[in-house]
Amino acid sequence: MQPEIRTTEEKKLIGKRMEMSFADNRTRQLWQNFMPEQKAIKNRTGSELYSVEVYEPMYFKPFNPEKSFEKWAAVEVKDFSIIPDTMETLTVPKGQYAVFLHKGPAVNAPETYEYIFKTWLPYADLSLDNRPHFAVMGEKYQPKSPDSEETIWIPLK
Repeated sequence: MQPEIRTTEEKKLIGKRMEMSFADNRTRQLWQNFMPEQKAIKNRTGSELYSVEVYEPMYFKPFNPEKSFEKWAAVEVKDFSIIPDTMETLTVPKGQYAVFLHKGPAVNAPETYEYIFKTWLPYADLSLDNRPHFAVMGEKYQPKSPDSEETIWIPLK
């Protein structure tokens, strides 16, 4: 599984966030809280959903599954002129990313991440940048389907 290396423009996101760790993963709770309210976001750029992780600069060195990070459930917007009362904003800076395609049910995504961080990244002539990591779930995303697709964006220096 080889990624496509892409440079993305700045992204403006509106959504909800939670502190969590890999050991205390509260992703389901975050999305259950966000999904019913996302219809209130009026200036969206598309129908895609963004799952975003914001890590401290040295989060992965050494890796500790108990260490907390910030996770977002969000959508991309044109601007921040209309922000629902229960939502917050996040700006993802322009930058280079390794983009991986995850095919299969969402419960298998940890296998893709394990490949990225334990197999691909250690041997790539690249290193992680301190910008948000994110996954984009578009029209082919069906969380329980073996045919589901989402893209995983890993920030690179």
